[in-house]
Amino acid sequence: MVPPRLECMIQSPNPPALVPAPGQRDWMDATNEHFAYRCTPLSIANASGWELLNPHEVTVIWTGYNSTSDVIIRVHEPGVTHRFISSTFGHGIVTFHPGYVFRTDPGWMVWARGGPNRLKDGIHPLDGLVETNWLPFSFTMNWKFTRPGAVTFAKGEPFCFITMTPSVAIEEVQPVILSMEDDPDFHREHKVWNSERRLFNAGLQMRDELTEEQKWQKNYLKGVSPSGLSKADENHRVKRTLKTPIHGRQRSSAGSTEGAVTAPVVAPEE
Repeated sequence: MVPPRLECMIQSPNPPALVPAPGQRDWMDATNEHFAYRCTPLSIANASGWELLNPHEVTVIWTGYNSTSDVIIRVHEPGVTHRFISSTFGHGIVTFHPGYVFRTDPGWMVWARGGPNRLKDGIHPLDGLVETNWLPFSFTMNWKFTRPGAVTFAKGEPFCFITMTPSVAIEEVQPVILSMEDDPDFHREHKVWNSERRLFNAGLQMRDELTEEQKWQKNYLKGVSPSGLSKADENHRVKRTLKTPIHGRQRSSAGSTEGAVTAPVVAPEE
């Protein structure tokens, strides 16, 4: 199967670095015994895309008012202009310019957003779903202040996370609400899991030695239910590592784009 195309067309000199997103987060590292990493879905989400890295340390300040001049930008490097970041929309919104035009195959879009489970006090990333299968122009990545004040983006800090999603398949999805009893086998599996979870939590509260040795139940990690009857398929993941972007000259003579990437975000700028 040919992988979906993700191309990153350089739009301006020295564009930001584009790298596979890591599964680690500082706040997860700081949890007791790194317990946050026991939640496999967290680290999988963290690494399910690519990140654009801030080329220069910059501080942005919002006065609390709504004009574009009420967002003040200060780059902490002599002689560097802030062409990669601007106040375009007012209302406490900061705009990053990725430096690329992004292309995907028909039927695919780029989802541009802040890094999953990355926390930044005082400002919040705005998500954008972009029809990158036809656009000949770029996008911007936007962050909105949550209150007046100053926020610093460090050099090398991700300012945009991109991943890919099918364009319209979700529109065909029909959510269905059911009682668990409508599926006896599933209901039985759920009751076994619920019972096992209660016993495990009771063991932790009682400081049971064998329970504490396990640290946590690993059903999701192993991809198998407590009864062993329900198992994950070959797509089960406990870790994800995406391909590093390559330059076009690295493509094979057959024209493969494997490893090539693209990225970014929110409002089209025409």
